[in-house]
Amino acid sequence: MHAMQRRAFLAAGSAAALFAATAQRAWAAFPDKPIKLIVPWAAGGSTDAIARAMAQRMSQTIGSSVIVDNRPGAAGQIGTEAAAKAAPDGDTLAIVELPHAIAPAVTARLPYDLLRDFTPVTMIGTSPLVFFAGMDNDSRDFKTFVKTAAARPMPPAIAHSGAGTVSHLAAELLASRTGIRFNMVPYRGSAPALTDVAAGTVAGHFATLASGSSLLGANRIRPLLVTSAQRVNIPGLKEVPALAESGLKGMEIDQWWALVAPATTPLELIERLRREAIAALDHASVKERMAVLGVQLKGSTTGELRAFMRSEAERWQKVAHGIGLQPQ
Repeated sequence: MHAMQRRAFLAAGSAAALFAATAQRAWAAFPDKPIKLIVPWAAGGSTDAIARAMAQRMSQTIGSSVIVDNRPGAAGQIGTEAAAKAAPDGDTLAIVELPHAIAPAVTARLPYDLLRDFTPVTMIGTSPLVFFAGMDNDSRDFKTFVKTAAARPMPPAIAHSGAGTVSHLAAELLASRTGIRFNMVPYRGSAPALTDVAAGTVAGHFATLASGSSLLGANRIRPLLVTSAQRVNIPGLKEVPALAESGLKGMEIDQWWALVAPATTPLELIERLRREAIAALDHASVKERMAVLGVQLKGSTTGELRAFMRSEAERWQKVAHGIGLQPQ
C-alpha cells in the first residue's frame, strides 16, 4: 500500500471511529428532549386513552417527557404521514393499529407505507370487536337478532365508521356469513353510531369495548357477540358468546395497537424505546387502565411485530377482495 493510500485509509478509519463514538455518546445521552407520541386520531377515543396511559408511565422512567400529539384527519393519514416523515432520531413514536393494515386494501393512494416507512417497536395489545345492539327484545341475544333480521321484509341497518374501516368490513363479513342483507350506514365514528344504536335508529354496530363502555354501563346498549374464537375474560364481556358458539367460526377480528418509529431510527434507540414501553405495559397503573379499556396486553420484539403487521396487511387484502371492496 502506497503512503498516500495508507494515509487515506487511516483517515477514513479515524472518521468512521469518530462518527461511531459520537453516535454512541448521543445514544447514551438519549433522550435529551421530549419524545413525541403521535396519535393519528382525535383526543378522547380508545387509541388516545391507550397512548396517554403509556406516555404517562414512560415519562416517569425514560428520563424525559413523552407527549401525546393528536394529529387527526383523513382517516388517520395526516398523523401517520407526519410520523413517517419525522426525523429518525428516536424523538418521535406513533401508534398504529388494525385500520393501518386495512388501509392499503381500500385506499388507492396512501401517503405512507406501513411496512416500508416505519420500524416496529412493540405490540401494545389487542381487543376483540363487540357487536352492540339496542335493548329491545329482538336483540336480547345474537341468535334472536339474526332470526329477527332474517325475517324482516326490509334490511335492518348496521352502522359503520366509514367505507373500508374495520367496523365496515366486520359488518360485511357478518352479512356474508349469515346470508342476511343489511343496510350499511356510514357514520363519522363509533360514538355517534352507538348513540343511534341506543336510540334504535340502527340495529347494531361493531366497536371495541372502550368505545361502548359508557352506553353499556348505562344499560342503553347490549353486547351480543365478541369477534374472538373463544369468550374473553374481560369485565363486561365474560358472558358474551364468541364466534364459534355463534356459528361464525373463521371471522375472528382483533383490534390491535402497536408502537412504531420512523423507518431509519437507529436500532439502539428502537431497543431502548421498546424496553421502556414493555416496562410501562408491566406497571400496575397501566395494566389497570388497559383492563378498563378492554385491552389485553401483548408486548413483542421488533421482529415479531414486523411479521405480524405484514400478515395482517395480507389478510385484510384478501378479505377486502373477497367481499368486493376496491381501493378508492
